[in-house]
Amino acid sequence: MSAVGLALGGDREGGRSALLACWRETGDAEQAQQCVVAHYIADLEDRLNDEVAWDERALLAYKHVGREDLAAVGIPDAAGLAPSLHLNLGDGYLRQGRPSEALVQWEAALDVQHVLGDDGYANMIRNGLAALEAKLNALTG
Repeated sequence: MSAVGLALGGDREGGRSALLACWRETGDAEQAQQCVVAHYIADLEDRLNDEVAWDERALLAYKHVGREDLAAVGIPDAAGLAPSLHLNLGDGYLRQGRPSEALVQWEAALDVQHVLGDDGYANMIRNGLAALEAKLNALTG
């Protein structure tokens, strides 16, 4: 997926255009590709509502992804993507002013964070979960 490489390499517009082209080319049976593409498109959106819509699409597609379906993109066990999907959606919901839905996603991420390894990616997700928890706690007192 060179489109992801463009996006991660700092070419937001080029990456977004390439990812949108990938999205249009995927069929309903290609849930793994849809999940990854939507996950990355969400990060490139300028408008919060669009970002959240893509995060929702990513999580919806993820429900149909098998454990080994993401190996082609460097994720040996698809379960490793779940905490990030829930974190991103929870953060988006909170920024939209939807704290109860954000809490549901944060809790879902906590339920699956045990699959994370002990590396930079895992630490980034754990730090994101801690930050989301702090924001949620600030709202409830």
